[in-house]
Amino acid sequence: MEVFMDDFTVYADSFDACLENLSKVLTRCIDTNLVLNFEKCHFMVTEGIVLGHLVSNRDIEVDKSKIDITTSLPNPASVWEVRSFLGHAGFYRRFIKNSSKISLPLSQLLQKDDYPFEHMCDGSNLALGVVLGQRVEVGKKVHVIAYASQTMDPT
Repeated sequence: MEVFMDDFTVYADSFDACLENLSKVLTRCIDTNLVLNFEKCHFMVTEGIVLGHLVSNRDIEVDKSKIDITTSLPNPASVWEVRSFLGHAGFYRRFIKNSSKISLPLSQLLQKDDYPFEHMCDGSNLALGVVLGQRVEVGKKVHVIAYASQTMDPT
């Protein structure tokens, strides 16, 4: 079973094993008084929408309804709308060839300064970490833009 916030997926390698896993999960829901929205429930399927993606034994694909929604959005008319659109489109960037190149003109609309970027990295056999920031004035603190970290696989 995979759980993400209020969504979960129950699966197995065979139909019988899936039924057994599903039975355990539904029993647990009953025992804990967890109410499911049965309009959102899909049982014993080989593909389905999970976190906005069509997941199957073939691949992970974009939900076609999300493409329709995105292409019908009006052109962004403010900084907030550009940021919102880039965030929405960024969710699907793994499916878009050259997505960073395509989104560059919109990203450039958001640029408002010439401050150099600074990055600080650290790593060990256990984990890696990085901070991306900009220093607005010499001698002042770095304005953090993003943090990233990753644990290392011990093998």
